[in-house]
Amino acid sequence: MGGWVYILTNRRCGVIYIGVTANLVARIAQHRAGQGSAFCRRYGLTRLVLAEWHETMIEAIAREKAMKAWKRAWKIERIEKDNPQWHDLFDSSSGLCRSQLSLG
Repeated sequence: MGGWVYILTNRRCGVIYIGVTANLVARIAQHRAGQGSAFCRRYGLTRLVLAEWHETMIEAIAREKAMKAWKRAWKIERIEKDNPQWHDLFDSSSGLCRSQLSLG
């Protein structure tokens, strides 16, 4: 089973949270319902700005750990590579993510 590494924020260049999950749609829904991490609740982190799919959960967890160790500037550079406008990639009306739609 694969996994997702994702980045949430509250605004462009705002607070950044990096997480990992097997079910991206369910996890983002949890964050938006205030049932995600306490850190995300504290800073209002609900905007999905990056999602990376990995073939195994082990790979996803390794990537999450590596990204968390990056300098803030590197994290911002990684977000802006794929999402320069910091758009929210989660469509709450359908529960789908643009990144998932591209996998189909």
